[in-house]
Amino acid sequence: MSFILSIETSTPICSVAIHKEGELMANTDLFLEKSHSNSLTPLIEELLQHCDLNMSDLSAVAVSSGPGSYTGLRIGLSTAKGLCYALDIPLLSISSLDSMTSQVINFDASENICYIPMIDARRMEVFYKVSGHNLKGIEKMSNLIIEEDSFNNLIESYNKVYLFGNGSLKAYELLKNVSDKFTWIKGIDPTAKFYGEMAYEKFKQEQFEDLAYFEPNYGKEFYSPKSKKKSFLDLNR
Repeated sequence: MSFILSIETSTPICSVAIHKEGELMANTDLFLEKSHSNSLTPLIEELLQHCDLNMSDLSAVAVSSGPGSYTGLRIGLSTAKGLCYALDIPLLSISSLDSMTSQVINFDASENICYIPMIDARRMEVFYKVSGHNLKGIEKMSNLIIEEDSFNNLIESYNKVYLFGNGSLKAYELLKNVSDKFTWIKGIDPTAKFYGEMAYEKFKQEQFEDLAYFEPNYGKEFYSPKSKKKSFLDLNR
């Protein structure tokens, strides 16, 4: 019997779920403008208690491999690694973009369609990935500044192009004037609830991450602007 704890913190939604052999037992999603650090551990403890499980009952921990918020991903991964190390259980990674696509994969039964999950990267930039009707990747995850001709190759090849995620509305507002093949799906965000089947499949195939070296794909390099305030050293030069 396998119990997998899933953690998703790539966006302002702090999401935790527990699956039993791929089937959802319980999940909690909290929308947080501030850091996930104060809420994540209590959510995990409450969820385990709700499922009448102990930490020692967990078989693995699944965590977002990105892309998304640098701080959010670091908090989720640090918590997941700590649990895996303490419990001596494997670490699994799940793409935030794939977890979004899995929510809408049965939205359209047609085959000549594609799905583009988008996570906001500020202004007109998004993290995205293009998948087919069977979740098969068409274009790998990347970051992109949306322009009117960004997906011309897709509208030439597919009957429908579905956009979703917290970066998709700004893209749709621009692209809907280019072609009526673009369709926006509202209310789709990365959530641990939809990690179940993907995480369980990786668990069975022993596709584990290295606890020491695994890092999420942030989508682009982290940039921390230099403070304009003068430091103590500057004032004393």
